[in-house]
Amino acid sequence: MKFNPFLEKPKKLEACIMSFKDLVQKPYNKFESSPYTRVRCILMNGTEYEAVWFSHQFHRHCDDNDLRRTLAMVRRNEQQQQKLISGLKPVDENLLETTIGYEQLAVDLTAFLAQHVKDKNVKDALDFALLEDFDHLYRYSNLLESDMNAKAENYVGDYTEITPGRPTIAHHRHPYDSVKKPIDNKTADPFTKCAVNIITAAEQQTMNYYMNLGGFYKTQKGRELYNEIGMVEEQHVSQYGSLIDPNPSWFEMCLMHEYIECYLYYSMMSDESDKNIKKVWEMLLEQEIAHLHASVENLRKYEKKEWQDVLSVGEFPELISFKSNTEYIRKILKTTVTNTADREGYIDINQLDDTDNFFKYQNKLFKNPEEERGHTTIQEHIDRFGEDYRFEIKPNPIKELQDRKNDNYNLGRIKSKK
Repeated sequence: MKFNPFLEKPKKLEACIMSFKDLVQKPYNKFESSPYTRVRCILMNGTEYEAVWFSHQFHRHCDDNDLRRTLAMVRRNEQQQQKLISGLKPVDENLLETTIGYEQLAVDLTAFLAQHVKDKNVKDALDFALLEDFDHLYRYSNLLESDMNAKAENYVGDYTEITPGRPTIAHHRHPYDSVKKPIDNKTADPFTKCAVNIITAAEQQTMNYYMNLGGFYKTQKGRELYNEIGMVEEQHVSQYGSLIDPNPSWFEMCLMHEYIECYLYYSMMSDESDKNIKKVWEMLLEQEIAHLHASVENLRKYEKKEWQDVLSVGEFPELISFKSNTEYIRKILKTTVTNTADREGYIDINQLDDTDNFFKYQNKLFKNPEEERGHTTIQEHIDRFGEDYRFEIKPNPIKELQDRKNDNYNLGRIKSKK
C-alpha cells in the first residue's frame, strides 16, 4: 500500500518532545536479534546525525529568528531521536563489533541501492564504492579474530560474505577523482533523489565514527587500520555528496531531509523483525511526519511554494529493505575489481597513463606498500592462524584473491604486465 506522509495528520511539534525516561528504550540483543536490526539502528543514527547538522547549518545561514526558533524546536527533537537510537546499541557490544555492523550496512545498503537506482551515473558510483566497503569488512573481520578471537560471521549472520574485495591499499586516490556529476532534482526520479542523500548520510556516519572512535581502539595496529579506512570513507562521502543536486534552496533541502527521514522510518518499520525496535520506528515516524509538515509550512511561508514543487509525488518509492546481496556483489567484483576513479568517471587501472594522479598520490602515501596497515592486518593474521579469516559460500571470484596464505596488495593498484 502506498504511503504519502504529506497526507497524514501531524501531531504538534511540542508533543514530539520526549522525557529522558522516554529516551531509554530496550536495546537489541547482539546475538539474538537479526544482524539487520543492528544495521537499521546504525543507518537511522546516521540519518539523525545528518538531520541535526543540516539544521545547524540552515540556522547559521538565516537571520529570521522566528524561523530559527522553529528550526531549533525540530532540531531539539532530532537530537533526542539520535540519542534514543544510539542507546539501542547494547552495552556489551564493543567498538570493533559495532564496526562490523557499520561495514555490513555499507555493503548491503549500497548493493540494494545500486540494484534499484535508475540513474547510471549514480549506479556506477555505488558499484564502485561497494567493492571498497566490502574489502573493509574483510580487513576488520580479520582484526576481530586476531584481537578478540571472535568470528565476524556471528555478527553478520549468513547474509553477507566476508572475503577480499578491491584491496584497501588501492582505494586511496587523488582528491580530484572524488568529485562526480550531481543529479538534477528537476528530472531525477524520487528513488534516485532519496538514494544519493541516504548513502551520503550513511557513509558520513561511518566516516565520523572512525574519525572519533578509531583513536580509542586498544591496540596501535587497530588505530592505524581505523585511520586508513577512515580516509577512504572521507573519499566516499566526497564522492556521494557530489552526486546531490546543489541548487535547491535551504527550504527545499530541509523538506527533502524530512521527507527522507519519514521514508526511512517507514522502511525500517516495515522491515524490522525485533518487536521492541519496531515500536521505536513507529514512534519516530510519527514525530518525523510532524517535522515534515513544519518544513512544508516554512516552504509555503518563506518561498510561496508547495511540497509538490520539490517532489512531483508524495508517495514513497520502493522501500529500503535489507537482505543478502551475495550474487550481485560477486558479479560486480568479477567485472570491476581493477577499476579506479578518473575525475567524473571510472576506468580500469590498466588504461591509465603512467603519469596519472592516481600513481602520484599512491607514491606519496606508500613509500613501502608492504607496510600498509590493511595489508599487514591480514598478513599478521596469516602468520598467527596459518591463513586469513573468511566467510565464503565458494572461492573468491577473482583468481588473484583466492590465496588464503598471501594477501594481494598490488591488484587494482599496479598495472598488469600483460
